[in-house]
Amino acid sequence: MCGIVAYIGPKDATPFLLEGLQRLEYRGYDSAGVAVTGKGAGLKVRKTKGRVADLAAAVPARFKGSTGIGHTRWATHGEPSDANAHPHLDNAGRFAVVHNGIIENADQLRVRLTAEGAVFSSETDTEVLVHLIAAHSGEGVELEEAVRAALKLVVGTYGIAVVDAEQPDRIVVARNGSPIVLGLGEKEMFAASDVAALVRYTRQVVHLEDGELAVVRADGFRTFTEDARPTTRQPSTVDWEIDSYDTAGHAHFLIKEIHEQPSAVERTLSGRLDERFATAHLGGLNMDARELRDIRRVKIIGCGSAYYAGQMGAQLIEELARIPADSEPASEFRYRNPVIEADTLYVAVSQSGETYDTLAAVQEVKRKGGRVLGVVNTVGSAIARACDGGIYLHAGPEISVASTKAFTSTVVAFALLALHFGRINDLSPADGRRIVEGLKALPGQIREIVEKDKEIAELAAEYADCEGMMFIGRVRGYPVAREGAQKLKEISYVHAEAYPASELKHGPLALISPELPTVALVPDDELLDKNLTTLGEIRARAGRVLAIAHTAPDPKLATHTLLVPRNEPELDPLLLNIPLQLFAYHAAVALQRDVDKPRNLAKSVTVE
Repeated sequence: MCGIVAYIGPKDATPFLLEGLQRLEYRGYDSAGVAVTGKGAGLKVRKTKGRVADLAAAVPARFKGSTGIGHTRWATHGEPSDANAHPHLDNAGRFAVVHNGIIENADQLRVRLTAEGAVFSSETDTEVLVHLIAAHSGEGVELEEAVRAALKLVVGTYGIAVVDAEQPDRIVVARNGSPIVLGLGEKEMFAASDVAALVRYTRQVVHLEDGELAVVRADGFRTFTEDARPTTRQPSTVDWEIDSYDTAGHAHFLIKEIHEQPSAVERTLSGRLDERFATAHLGGLNMDARELRDIRRVKIIGCGSAYYAGQMGAQLIEELARIPADSEPASEFRYRNPVIEADTLYVAVSQSGETYDTLAAVQEVKRKGGRVLGVVNTVGSAIARACDGGIYLHAGPEISVASTKAFTSTVVAFALLALHFGRINDLSPADGRRIVEGLKALPGQIREIVEKDKEIAELAAEYADCEGMMFIGRVRGYPVAREGAQKLKEISYVHAEAYPASELKHGPLALISPELPTVALVPDDELLDKNLTTLGEIRARAGRVLAIAHTAPDPKLATHTLLVPRNEPELDPLLLNIPLQLFAYHAAVALQRDVDKPRNLAKSVTVE
């Protein structure tokens, strides 16, 4: 959840650290800090509760050093405060540490260190690390050796960066369950928890593996394991542009990313449609047709919106490939001692590729001999590296905490996978061509929906002051309802619940009133009559209805209707979701919420 940046080189580190932290603000945080040092300069530290702008205002003009680390914190141990903000220092003020993750045995280590004379100044688990490093330092001890010895005592997850005022020619970083990326410059080096902090300065990056450390100097780096075995890491090239991290004239990143969805979908589809054989090219699966025909079940795992995208993906796979498929929260999957079957294909979904619960689920499947594919947006991410193959979304960077374009691109990726599976199995060429044409039509249809922005904004303002909302849909529409409710609650803070429309009579109908409107997904499919009957039940109880539909229902059945273009029935859910994104956005704006950084949430969840 938190953000880490680091710099070492001939320049002053402070401007990079502050800018890098600003680039990572989208990850969510409640405090920020920086520490710099240099030859004979000692250690200078500034940290504060609040935004990076508050930190920048607190940094004095003569706050300079050629080696530095910075951090944005999201509280896990101790309330947001200046004292609990990172970096944390040892009692002598020699070492500074920034840390993402959770030290599970922090309480035991704190007792031990206190008995040895360490004095703690914060409530955080992170401070344990810096005192451990100080305890293992001594005359002639290299910083990397002190860090390595300290980490051997730690149980938990971490991404860390450490500086030493007495060895300012290096930064030591380490990773276990929380991402660390090195950036290679010209006689300077960078490190961060996310490439967003690096792309303005370098496109050459190295991703550390779990259990790996690196000594970073201005002229290069060296990687090794916790038991001091050298490792070899080759740099890869980041293909995202710096412009992707700017709002480009939009009021928020979220609305920018909603408007970017047509081009994001085009990138996800690019080079993957085979019109000759009415199928999809997915070479990254690393599975041939014979292996795919042996698959008898597909299990999709993800968290939050990735889980709901997985539900839509499971529906596509069952319909087009006629293979049983389902989606499950990764955070639940790994704790229930799942039965891993040889003929089941597991698919891990994560925009960042670093979601801790999903990564842990992948590792559990792999440990038990299962095959895992990844559907991720970030090349070189931990989940991408851990999987046997997969599909990169190529949606481009997503900055706002609430996922929109990555969600849509994920569903498109599942449509490609379902088409590929289906044509290997029993999907006819005619149906294959139908789906190919439907996929090709998606970008234009999404543009058509996004052009309704003003109309949707007016509707959202009318509903924004309601006490809560119900979202309903049947079969294909139910995952759309769940994602729509998720979007509304996470950015507007309006309570929202999603139910299968068929379940309304089995309890939730008791909630219906003029004060609790219902958003209903009403596509022109084989269940249209059933859905219209449900709308009648709601209206008979004086409930307001906002219908998302292909054709407007009788005005007696819907208070308001938003029309969307029709695609193939299997692909319609993807289009039905777009107006729900815009509805949630404009409701949040009407309520004056912090749209891109909703309270209590972070973009990349790298802790449990």
